[in-house]
Amino acid sequence: MPADSTRGPGIPGESGDTGPRRRAKGRRRKPPTGRRRALTAMAWTTAGIVVLGGAGAGFLYFKLNGNLRTIDINQALGGDRPTKADNGSENILVLGSDTRAGGNKKLGGGTDDGSARSDTAMIVHVYEGHKKAGVVSIPRDTLVDRPECTDAKGGTHAAVHDAMFNESYSTGGAACAVKTVESMTGLRMDHYLEVDFSGFRKLVDELGGVRVTTTRNIDDPRSHLDLKAGTHTLDGQQALGLVRTRHGVGDGSDLGRIQLQQAFVKALADQVKHIGVLTNPKKLYDLADTATRTVTADSDLGSVNSLIAFADGLKGISSSRMTMVTMPVRYDPANPNRVLVEKAKAQQIWNALRNDKPIPRTATEGTATGKAKGVVSAP
Repeated sequence: MPADSTRGPGIPGESGDTGPRRRAKGRRRKPPTGRRRALTAMAWTTAGIVVLGGAGAGFLYFKLNGNLRTIDINQALGGDRPTKADNGSENILVLGSDTRAGGNKKLGGGTDDGSARSDTAMIVHVYEGHKKAGVVSIPRDTLVDRPECTDAKGGTHAAVHDAMFNESYSTGGAACAVKTVESMTGLRMDHYLEVDFSGFRKLVDELGGVRVTTTRNIDDPRSHLDLKAGTHTLDGQQALGLVRTRHGVGDGSDLGRIQLQQAFVKALADQVKHIGVLTNPKKLYDLADTATRTVTADSDLGSVNSLIAFADGLKGISSSRMTMVTMPVRYDPANPNRVLVEKAKAQQIWNALRNDKPIPRTATEGTATGKAKGVVSAP
């Protein structure tokens, strides 16, 4: 379809090509499938479920411990990193990969060669005292300067200007993704969590569903979602549809989808605290087993005991104490499939987190939003 020169900057969210940046001609790729849209929600799901499983994990320690996959980020990155904060706060990079290997392949779409990209990314800042958190979502199609990276096999990848953010993971794996985030923010990532997609629906179902309220009808055949305005208890399939939809809400962009994901995470964080599984050993084990199979962690969190201790520190953070924002960006006038960082505004966020301060409202004022805020909330 020919480009319309009378329109403003294009809507981000289409994956587009991964080659050098060039002036867009209005053509867009086929919208990506939704198998990876649920991944943002998995961070608090995993943390909450492991906390719930803590009471019964002792006798199953070795079984659950064997489920976990770990990556030694500290060894991979060495000493050339931002200084660790000394104010009691922690930063966690949470990634969701879209690998089509293993159990993910049967979900459909994407490549099936085992390759992956980090199509969902959040920086979770846990403030001193672990009573509140700030969460910053990074749009996958943001153009960033990727630093030189070394992959898991020892291969070196040169630094690249104006690379898509999610290419860092596909280029050099978890270590490259962490290095890219640390380079662009100046913040040290104390921990790394990677969430597997295939367990998402099962986790939600095992939790008994998640209650959300929608303020308007959402009808998106592409994500198989049809919800009337009102309060719903979403099963795994519906939850998957909700966090992957973009055509049914807002401006149809990936930024709008991020807003839905953030709302779902808040609903999930509150619900996990109230689920009564401690008197049901089988359900408790099933939840813990699925959760530990779903997550890949840095080596410092690479045991059930460490993950329980970490998650236990998050369980007091309710949705009212969770500030969730999207990294300040603007639509790229040169390419409708990309967004650009609003560097001055983003720096306000990084400075606040570095000093363990609240994220200022001015940091996100006037930036691209996706126009889906308020569509979904916890009941």
